[in-house]
Amino acid sequence: MGAATPTTEVDEVNQTRNSEVSINGEPGLDDSLQEAAEAAEAAEPVKQNEPEYLKYGIVPARHPGRWLGTVVVGLVMAAILYSLFTNPRWEWNVVAQWFTAESVLRGLGETLKLTVICGVLGFVLGFVLALMRLSSSPLFSSVSWTFSWIFRSTPLLVQLLLWYNLGYLYEKISLGIPFTSVTFLEVSTTTLISQFAAAVLGLTLNQAAYSAEIIRGGILSVDQGQLEAAAALGIPPWRRSTRIVLPQAMRAILPTAFNEVIGLVKGTSIVYVLAYGELFYTVQVIYSRTQQVLPLLLVATCWYIVITSVLSIAQYYIERHYSKGAVRTLPDTPWQKLRRFFTIRTKNPIGTR
Repeated sequence: MGAATPTTEVDEVNQTRNSEVSINGEPGLDDSLQEAAEAAEAAEPVKQNEPEYLKYGIVPARHPGRWLGTVVVGLVMAAILYSLFTNPRWEWNVVAQWFTAESVLRGLGETLKLTVICGVLGFVLGFVLALMRLSSSPLFSSVSWTFSWIFRSTPLLVQLLLWYNLGYLYEKISLGIPFTSVTFLEVSTTTLISQFAAAVLGLTLNQAAYSAEIIRGGILSVDQGQLEAAAALGIPPWRRSTRIVLPQAMRAILPTAFNEVIGLVKGTSIVYVLAYGELFYTVQVIYSRTQQVLPLLLVATCWYIVITSVLSIAQYYIERHYSKGAVRTLPDTPWQKLRRFFTIRTKNPIGTR
């Protein structure tokens, strides 16, 4: 019972393996641990053979042409600004003197008044004409088409002069029952058609002719299937027009409509032929007396730039509002773009890795 167990060949092999493991500095590891260590050693060269480009950061793309163009345009703008502020013949002191003069501000008020009145009346009449043009009535459609054809075919200057000289054709304007002698109201034409009335008539009717086509095109840009779907749901025609058609048509109408309003602001200057005291006529009267032609023209130019800039800002935000149904995310405002630009430049300066 107490005799020692003889050593077999298997035991000798195990002892040999254990001695080899102890030589490697890891005594007592079994076969599974040894295989894991060998697998780890085999995986190390794979990591060392990874692509070298992973070691480098992302560098912004270079745009040499853009930078060259920026430098050229910057130099041209600098030269223009230098000429504007260093040439004494511009007479900026005279411009500053007359820019807020009472007479100029009064003329500016008349320009704004003409713009608002003629713009509102022109687009209201244009909306009616657009509906008439889209009507199934041949008479309505023909009258609308003829109106737009006539007023878009004649120059605005000619229209203004015709309205102002209407008294030559008709001495009196009466209101009563047609083709009878019954008259409710009768007024002298020269009394009724003043300079202001002729300006409003000419600008409004001319604006209405163009507005009708703008509004008609915007309405036709709406998919016809949406109207059919709304009719199938039993939505009344008026609600179909105001809640479905017009909100979508506004996206097509607004850009061109604002361009027309901006053109109307500048178009009021042509009223000077009627000797009506709007901005341009007021400036003409002043420089004909002071002989300071260029500085006074600059006064009018600066005020027109101010008005159109305000309208352009309003156009951007109104178009942004009506684009909600067409884009997933609203476009950034100029302030948001500027803030994002400086934020990106601060976090990621050009050339950093």
